[in-house]
Amino acid sequence: MSAPPARKLQLGRVGETVQRVDAIPKVTGEFAFSSDLFAAGMLWGHTVRSPHAHARIVSIDISQAVPMPGVQAVLTHEDVPGAKHYGLEFPDQPVLAIDRVRYFGEPVALVAAEHPEQARRAASRIAVEYEPLEPIVDAERALAQEELHPNRPTSGHGYREDPRPNVVRTMVVRHGDPDAEGDVSVSGVYELGIQDQAFLGPESGLAIPDGEGGIDIYVATQWLHVDRDQVAPCLDLEPERVRIHLAGVGGAFGGREDLSMQIHGAMLALRTNRPVKIVYNRQESFVGHIHRHPARIWAEHRADRDGKLKCVRMRILLDGGAYASSSTAVTSNAASFACGPYAVENALLESTCVYTNNPPCGAMRGFGAVQTCFAGEAQMDKLAAALGVDPVELRLRNALAPGDTLPTGQKLTGSLPVAEVIRRCAAIPVPEPDGLPRDAIRLPGGSGNVTRGEGVRRGVGFAVGFKNIGYSEGFDDYTAARVRLFTDRSGGLVAEVHCAAAEVGQGVSNVLVQVARTELDIVDDVLLAPHTTATVDSAGSASASRMTWMSSGAVRLACAAVREELDRRGGSLDPGEEIDIERIYRHPRTTPLDPETGQVTGERAHVAFACAAMRVVAEVDTELGLVRVAWIGTAQDVGKALNPQAVHGQIEGGTAQGVGLALMEEIQTEDGLITNASFTDYLIPTALDMPRVVAELVEDAEPDAPYGVKGVGEPPTVVSTAAVVAALRAATGRELARVPVRPEHLAGL
Repeated sequence: MSAPPARKLQLGRVGETVQRVDAIPKVTGEFAFSSDLFAAGMLWGHTVRSPHAHARIVSIDISQAVPMPGVQAVLTHEDVPGAKHYGLEFPDQPVLAIDRVRYFGEPVALVAAEHPEQARRAASRIAVEYEPLEPIVDAERALAQEELHPNRPTSGHGYREDPRPNVVRTMVVRHGDPDAEGDVSVSGVYELGIQDQAFLGPESGLAIPDGEGGIDIYVATQWLHVDRDQVAPCLDLEPERVRIHLAGVGGAFGGREDLSMQIHGAMLALRTNRPVKIVYNRQESFVGHIHRHPARIWAEHRADRDGKLKCVRMRILLDGGAYASSSTAVTSNAASFACGPYAVENALLESTCVYTNNPPCGAMRGFGAVQTCFAGEAQMDKLAAALGVDPVELRLRNALAPGDTLPTGQKLTGSLPVAEVIRRCAAIPVPEPDGLPRDAIRLPGGSGNVTRGEGVRRGVGFAVGFKNIGYSEGFDDYTAARVRLFTDRSGGLVAEVHCAAAEVGQGVSNVLVQVARTELDIVDDVLLAPHTTATVDSAGSASASRMTWMSSGAVRLACAAVREELDRRGGSLDPGEEIDIERIYRHPRTTPLDPETGQVTGERAHVAFACAAMRVVAEVDTELGLVRVAWIGTAQDVGKALNPQAVHGQIEGGTAQGVGLALMEEIQTEDGLITNASFTDYLIPTALDMPRVVAELVEDAEPDAPYGVKGVGEPPTVVSTAAVVAALRAATGRELARVPVRPEHLAGL
């Protein structure tokens, strides 16, 4: 995979390419990740986890662990000082298991000791007696099995009432005449496995008691304030007494939205009155965060003889695992974007997510839209073949445009250049096939050196996808920013930006400074304060492609207020004088979807949308079932690129995760137990698996957004899995209705 052409670094304002502030320390190994934290007198925490996917807890005996050398605390659910449950959206998850465990690896007890090995040994001496129960592991059967959550924690929140057992949420979208016929109809059943975020930095953090009953928690997270709002009730503390500070993050991709060590570390620290550090190992990390929902999708597409879509029907079944996390939002997105970026007059879209005893699932890059894009784009290729129409031309004939109406009834009023994105992508020259013989590294199998090119076939695939930007359905989404203006020793003006926007590797730290430089062009320097709940209101989550839009809007508002105040003071500050202003930015309000029809109840359910098109060239050794992705060309709707080089980086990274889901990434389970919890057995793309990515940025400003920006992190992941598998189908002629595609699927073994 090659980088985009080098760009000249400029002053660092909006629209300019700026060197990432964390680039050099990360490359040189000097960057401090959360696992590198240290405090004097620090203890080490360790978590006792369930070896069962489903069991009753008969008893917990800690007597053998308490007197062991170095042990300072051993805690169970009885020691939780406040609320016993928490959750990202619904408090359905116990801090420590009480009477039942519902997934493999669920936390049961905690230990703090002077040394990590002492903590591990003490944990092994805690005797937990379990009564194993039959695990519920099949999502379809779960709809008729025993309730895992009899109190139905997601019920009564305005969703469609579904009386079937274990339903997290059901959403039905009815648009036009769902029984409308077409001249041509194609159908299929599609499946996606469980994908892990596979971030390189495992969950870790440091909890430090303040000596007055409060706590400071330094942790790798995506949403500081929602962490605080879940932690504080469980500790029986006022929110202001719990301060969450962003520590160095080694990747997130949705997996750090939910809590990991935050409550556990704080409980141990407050009990011992000493700092406590917790670092998960890689195996523990696989059970210590949520994953992408596996899905089974039944789809039917009907069109007239000219290729115009007449009706789309889709039934989507998502496995949410043991707890709700953000499954309700994923369920909604799966239905809302099931038709893809196409104008469809009639649709019936049913999306259901269920509780099981499989690993908990929640947000992962492109949540909900990835699953339905894979199915929908396969259907579009089937339809093109049935009609004898070029797949790109078929997509152009149906492309959404401003003024069109979505299946949810929302009218597109902003920017969404679907046709332009398709044309720009289709116009990127596809490289000629490499000749034979050639180096093994440039053949399927790569460094395995298993072929000389015999039986290798080349395929070209094309796909288009889209997704919403920001939070939807009436969520009060806002971001706060605080700007402090003061003079330095030489008399120059310095701006200090405070924002709790989580820097998780996407480059938002650069964005905050770029906006301040642009809006406060009078200052000599711009400083970025630490990301924390202690000095500024919430920034919301670094997810849903929202952070650039929201944080730039908040910083711009605060800078405008600071500049206005500076003008009132005559344009200068005396030594020791300062201006300190905080402002909150909100995007245009959204409203819920009707629980019975899935139709909008106001002007919009989603703030805005972004789309991407991708063409993939793949080579397949049809005898061995091995794949080489040879080339990728993509065009993406980005609104306005605040830092073009960073946008290219997001496109390449998002594409890599889509390639992983297409070809190799899947958490394997047996009766709910994860059987491949390591990077030896759970494979992710390496530099040798990624080809050159040629990306075209389509800048069509979003009218409601600051600077016309759109989020850019999710669309490449939404579309890339579908595009890669389309290329494999073109090379082999096989249906390939499940991802990841395995060698036996390609070789027909």
